[in-house]
Amino acid sequence: MPTSMLTNRQHPNRVIAQALLLCLALALSLDSVISVQAQSNPLRQTDTPLNIAHRGASAYAPEHTAAAYRMAIEMGAPFIEPDLQMTRDGVLIALHDPTLERTTNVATLFPQRYRRVQRGAKAVRQWFAYDFSLAEIKQLDAGSWLSEAYAGERILTLDEVIALAQGKADIMPELKYPDRYLAQGLDMAQAFWHVLERHRLTRGEHGPQVVVQSFHFDTLVRLRQQFQSSLPQVFLVYGDSAAPWLSDEGLARVATIADALGPSKLLIEADPTLVSRSHQQGLAVIPYTFASPHRATDAALIREMQTALCLWQVDGLFTNNPDLFGQVGPCRDESNAPVATP
Repeated sequence: MPTSMLTNRQHPNRVIAQALLLCLALALSLDSVISVQAQSNPLRQTDTPLNIAHRGASAYAPEHTAAAYRMAIEMGAPFIEPDLQMTRDGVLIALHDPTLERTTNVATLFPQRYRRVQRGAKAVRQWFAYDFSLAEIKQLDAGSWLSEAYAGERILTLDEVIALAQGKADIMPELKYPDRYLAQGLDMAQAFWHVLERHRLTRGEHGPQVVVQSFHFDTLVRLRQQFQSSLPQVFLVYGDSAAPWLSDEGLARVATIADALGPSKLLIEADPTLVSRSHQQGLAVIPYTFASPHRATDAALIREMQTALCLWQVDGLFTNNPDLFGQVGPCRDESNAPVATP
């Protein structure tokens, strides 16, 4: 090509070099953005992942009781996780199920206070928490179902959980079924915010730090917009209903409201790229639930945790066995090389 033809345009090699430099700059810029996002997100804890005691140390003590929470704290869990339901008189209580019969003696104390509910082809009796006052719920034994050693354990209010954690652990409450409670005239989000205000926890200025979680996206939106909450939020997802949220577009939408995605671990097993794609959106990833119901399976659970932390590179775990979290080996050796996962 004659030299004169290059006078008004760049040499091809120079164009290629500039393009490569631009690509490198963009890549470094993206890494920088992701790094800043990780630093600004309090739940991005890949180097020091979060050990979250799911329903307390629920592998060993009755879930959501004072015994389970205290045991988790003694085991070194920095977070305890109370699921929240509501009583008829609008009090938030620590309870996983919306009904009382699985973990209490409600059928014995209040045999006629059930609702008949159709489950498939079968009608079953269920005692819903929202049909009982706090005074009635406080009569229930929440420990004997697991072991007589825990007879007399009571269902705790959110206020009692906060008091128990004070100075010892942070809390990660889950707002469960807020839409169902609204249908009963009970506003879970508002009741929750009022409890936090009463304890001066809405800005993290007093007492345990609070991280909010829910499967109900609109409730997390409401906390951000109506109540102006700046508390970290975790959006929980599960099964087929998770699909719309797990695309890159869905994760970007989650990131507008939440600081972390809380997927079932099965979702990551099905698509391990979910973690890196979430991280690219600035989201932490905290899967659930890692549990060993019998001591014979402890070693298998530790290996499972190791895979999640080192191979998947999640930011924390919900576990019923917070004591085993500390037995997970390092992800890197002394030379900073990755350690092979089992």
